[in-house]
Amino acid sequence: MLPARLKKRAEFLAVRRGEKRRGPLFLMEVLDRGDGGAPRLGFTVTKKVGNAVTRNRIRRRLKEAVRTRAGGDMAAGSDYVIVGRREVLDAAFDDLARELSRRMRGGRQPRQS
Repeated sequence: MLPARLKKRAEFLAVRRGEKRRGPLFLMEVLDRGDGGAPRLGFTVTKKVGNAVTRNRIRRRLKEAVRTRAGGDMAAGSDYVIVGRREVLDAAFDDLARELSRRMRGGRQPRQS
């Protein structure tokens, strides 16, 4: 099951203030709302990536990976925006799901200096 969705432009823009986790397949922006509520998720694929068919395929692959594997790794009280890249289409589904899980879990621990 997918977590709650981000739908409004203002919600997406708010998440941009948060932490950015870059990867080869996507960029993940994470904002800790600090309210302990259910995590929320939004997907973005820019027009630079391709036409509508390509962008929707990328979005569908990302949604399915979150639904089947990575959704449980989301922290309560956080908003996530996943900005998909074209490489999502060429990646094996297991690799995509593993990368999503790793990026969702990452960053919760304080960094060691």
